[in-house]
Amino acid sequence: ILKNFTSVHLSYVELKQMGQQQIGSYPVHFHLCGDVDEKGGYSFKTYLEGLSIHHCFSRCVTVHATNGLLIKDTIGYDTLGHCFFTEDGIEQRNTLFHNLGLVTKPGTLLPTDRNSSMCIGIRDKVYGSYVPVPATDCMAVSTFWISHPNNHLINNAAAGSQDAGIWYLFHKVATGDSHSLAIETKSELTPLGIFYNNRVHSNFKAGLFIDKGVKTTNASADDPREYLCLDNNARFRPHQDAEPEKPRVAALIDRLISFKNNDHGAWVRGGDILIQNSGFADNGIGLTFASDGSFPNDEGASQEVSESLFIGESKNYGFSGGQNKYAGTGGIDNKARTLPKNRTFPIRGFQIYDGPVHLTKCTFKNFVPTPDRFTSAVGFLMKNPWQMTPKNNISLVKFGPNVSLKAFFGKPGPWFEEGDLDGDKNSIFHDLDGSVTDYKDTYVGRMDNYLIQHPKCINITEWSGVVCSGTYAQASTLVYVQTWNGQNLSMTIVRDEYPANPMVLRGINQRAVFQQYQPVVMLQKGYTIHWNGKAPNITYLYLINFNKNDWIRVGLCYQPNTDFVIVLETFQRRSSALSSKVERYMPVSSLMELEKNRSDKKFYFDNSTGLLFLFLQAKYNRDGHSYCSSQGCERIKIVTKDSAKGISNCMAKAYPKYYQGPTVIKQMPVKTTVPCTKCGTTQMVFTSDPHKNYLLVQINSSGKKELSMGQQAFISVNDTMFSFKNDGILIVVVDACIGTVSGNKLFSGVDIKHVDGYLKSGIPQRSVVLLSTRGDVAILNNLSEALMSLGTAKPPYLQSNGCLAFLGFRGNFKPSWIKLFTGPAGHGLVQIEKYIPLQLEEYGCARAIKSRRKDLELLKKATRSH
Repeated sequence: ILKNFTSVHLSYVELKQMGQQQIGSYPVHFHLCGDVDEKGGYSFKTYLEGLSIHHCFSRCVTVHATNGLLIKDTIGYDTLGHCFFTEDGIEQRNTLFHNLGLVTKPGTLLPTDRNSSMCIGIRDKVYGSYVPVPATDCMAVSTFWISHPNNHLINNAAAGSQDAGIWYLFHKVATGDSHSLAIETKSELTPLGIFYNNRVHSNFKAGLFIDKGVKTTNASADDPREYLCLDNNARFRPHQDAEPEKPRVAALIDRLISFKNNDHGAWVRGGDILIQNSGFADNGIGLTFASDGSFPNDEGASQEVSESLFIGESKNYGFSGGQNKYAGTGGIDNKARTLPKNRTFPIRGFQIYDGPVHLTKCTFKNFVPTPDRFTSAVGFLMKNPWQMTPKNNISLVKFGPNVSLKAFFGKPGPWFEEGDLDGDKNSIFHDLDGSVTDYKDTYVGRMDNYLIQHPKCINITEWSGVVCSGTYAQASTLVYVQTWNGQNLSMTIVRDEYPANPMVLRGINQRAVFQQYQPVVMLQKGYTIHWNGKAPNITYLYLINFNKNDWIRVGLCYQPNTDFVIVLETFQRRSSALSSKVERYMPVSSLMELEKNRSDKKFYFDNSTGLLFLFLQAKYNRDGHSYCSSQGCERIKIVTKDSAKGISNCMAKAYPKYYQGPTVIKQMPVKTTVPCTKCGTTQMVFTSDPHKNYLLVQINSSGKKELSMGQQAFISVNDTMFSFKNDGILIVVVDACIGTVSGNKLFSGVDIKHVDGYLKSGIPQRSVVLLSTRGDVAILNNLSEALMSLGTAKPPYLQSNGCLAFLGFRGNFKPSWIKLFTGPAGHGLVQIEKYIPLQLEEYGCARAIKSRRKDLELLKKATRSH
């Protein structure tokens, strides 16, 4: 389909075995069409509706330099390469509404389409003898490949992709045929379109992936990788009008349902990003946020997840075959099930990375370790060399009874290795309200981290964690030490109160010309810093996450008789420029004189120990989630001219001279004993349709044989059990619109004769009716008419003695889930387990009708001309 057509509307067309593994040969291809909606002069929006695209050889629908297209109710199944594909990074205002993509397999056209073997084998467009690295150059094939955020995804489902269900990436410049137009995409800065009620499952790498870009230059000696290979050159940071000087605009992910993904339910990088009303189940890792950059180039942003449900292992046991490469037994009921990764992989619901991240009003269920693996509700990125901010916080969370580890910091061994990288050692989060630890306003860190501890901290051995109160306004603080020409140096930092427990940091830029060390430290304390070689000649100390007047004292180790030039600078992140005002530090003759006024620009060099002492104290206020103050990043620059060689480690001389006994500045709070009544998500069950929350119903009807073996008779509605010990009939009634139990009655003895009357006239409209029996009930043959009034077909003759289970509905609609089960006298039934949909519009539920209207409003909003 080419530009300047009169109209294009494709409806209910089957496309089978179409497309080729060559550029431009696809089942449906909108090629350089420009604006195809009202903005382009079309009074009737261009659309695809109800297409069936299956067993095709190259993609499903390609949207190439085309804006404003509507793709609706379309299925793409068993195809090669990105299925629903936006090509050049400039496609905007397109709406994908209620589409289904299944089994998206690798292709050859782009590096991002290829699997590992294709990536290494196809080398005709790389420079020289370069061999592509599959994990970083390729392996990104996705059902929905969205190369610009200003598109709308509503009510879609993606399952069984080789890599990702939905992948948002960010082109720095227009690529492909659009490259010559020299269009600046601003995709990293552009606010996200509508993302609502999308479902992703059974994908290998991730259900949802928001991160990365593509290489936008041809292969060369400087960069031999192929054009359009995957690249780490992009970070999503949406701002108003895509202008970085204007306010940020939070990207909203509303109702993401992600389950059975091998690695991640969702990996989301950027800021600010909000995920709400979502569900994650049976994933290797439910959700990981990553920051949109790194200090000092990143100004600081945040991500938040709220009103969401995390399930480690559900009753969806899966089956072997297809993408399911791993199987074993689960931790909940020890039954066989498919597993993410393999049987030893540490499953985590919410994974904390660099941050700051916020987890609030969420519920965790069924996180139970096995003898082969650790399983935790909250965990951390393993083998993490990167920064970790104490601004990560958790509040108003709820843990179900089957959560053995609320949080886990890892242990040396498989997957965690030694756990000795910088980020591993500094893992931390703030428990705002005590809903994780039962201790309000505390910080949870690794048990062997003595930079954050005091004598009253509480060890939680099974977490490998420690719970501490802080002596500062809101959080521990990151100190950023940047050293030039020090890439081989490791830094040892010691708190004066715990000299026997130093922390050794190797830095986060192993191959860079400068090094960064970013320990989390407690405020109002003293520290010394040592090196495994000669101290660097240039060192910067940045004050990250310091609020005004926050301080620590540091002593840096140097060779005796070293001369120093020390200045305070303010670094502007966006302009990468220094403020014109530079304040120089002056020497004093004693530590006592230095401590008289922390805000003075003074330093003290103790020649006997080799320690240079100074205070890091913030002058300015910090706004929001920014790492630095609104005035810029305050940093202290230390320059020496020392040419002497030797190891700058002053530990032996520093202690016990500067040892200080551990003290508690802020006492630990009293342990909370009252359960939180407002914790957890208010939405406990999620599906791909907002009108279709489900009841999990289990019915056990017991005969004499089962009763003699101790088996119960019961009806279970979600987590609520109704069991009965007397022979008879139990009836449970549930409101089909709101999902609450509106009544339960047990009929036994002479009351059994009243069952049919109750079923016919005692149950309100729009009700789910559940029935179970215990023992041999003698009046089953009298229930036929009553059961028919609740939707079942005319039942066969019921034996005068036996057992029965029934799922029915009182209303003017006959749902497909209505079922009747009977068994002979003396024998019960195998436990029956069903999911019953709630809030259907067909039931007459007002909420469902309102939600349907919301769907239509979202579609209208997404397709409205800008």
